[in-house]
Amino acid sequence: MRGPLRYGDRVQLTDSKGRLQTITLTEKGQFHSHRGYIKHDDLVGVSEGTIVATTLGTEYQIQRPLLSDYVLSMPRGAAVVYPKDAAHIVGMADIFPGARVVEAGVGSGALTMSLLRAVGDQGLVHSFERRADFAEIASANIELFFGQKHPAWQLSLGDLSEVLPTVSEPGTFDRMVLDMLAPWENIDVAAHALAPGGVLICYVATATQLSRTAEDLRADGRFTEPEALETMVRGWHLEGLAVRPQHRMNGHTGFLIMARRLADGVTALERRRRPAKGSYPVEEEWTGEDLGERGISEKKLRRVVRDVTARVERTNDAAEPAAAEAAALGQDGTAQDANSATELN
Repeated sequence: MRGPLRYGDRVQLTDSKGRLQTITLTEKGQFHSHRGYIKHDDLVGVSEGTIVATTLGTEYQIQRPLLSDYVLSMPRGAAVVYPKDAAHIVGMADIFPGARVVEAGVGSGALTMSLLRAVGDQGLVHSFERRADFAEIASANIELFFGQKHPAWQLSLGDLSEVLPTVSEPGTFDRMVLDMLAPWENIDVAAHALAPGGVLICYVATATQLSRTAEDLRADGRFTEPEALETMVRGWHLEGLAVRPQHRMNGHTGFLIMARRLADGVTALERRRRPAKGSYPVEEEWTGEDLGERGISEKKLRRVVRDVTARVERTNDAAEPAAAEAAALGQDGTAQDANSATELN
């Protein structure tokens, strides 16, 4: 949105210490703080980037909030996909203008807004959410951010695997984004919905989910070898020549795993691995080696046992003279005490 500020706009006020306050401009509204107040009417018609002062003289810089600012300050029903992850999803999955995208797991609408920004008015983001309360919060957040109902957005309540086949034809979507607890349960519906070359990308929180999703994608056979990554963002302190990393950083929030839809009838190439483990049945317990731990040979194990036993023996041998000396000193002391007692008598 461009141009002067107007009623209904969300406005970000930043003070000299970088502290942010976000308000929505209303007629006769006021922004109050312990440093005075500002009338909303005085902000209407003002350009972004202007400096305004409260009644007590405290100055604020005013801007419309960026999408990343809005996401971090908007009301939440469910945890949001943070801007660093949303940006990677849009880039990694190549969400392009005009794309047809399926999103499952709307939550509070944070990722949905990034997807809508990417596809534009001519694209489509069809979102699915199981919980009506989450869907209501997301709808309100999205409408508040864009200022209206976005023309490219459709929202369906219900389970993705049950609803999607009833509202779309197979192979009609370019991208699918899954943000849910068990994305591997929807690999089949993703394979039916995506056109050949389409991208499936999943956002998961734990390494266990990541591993399960990867193995089920391989077992399905209709997708390319999955790729996975996580993003960590660290800010830097900039003040003259004092340039250094900030002490706090945005660390792990989740993993992204992506694979592409193969053409119908094509079998995925088996990735050559060392060691080649093949697939792992879910019902079987995975061993430490399956999880990437290095095994130890019997020969090395025997050598380690000999080494640690020898170390214990050397330690004991070194301690024996000291123990003998201490015992001797103790005996001498006892004899001297006995002699002293005899002399006293």
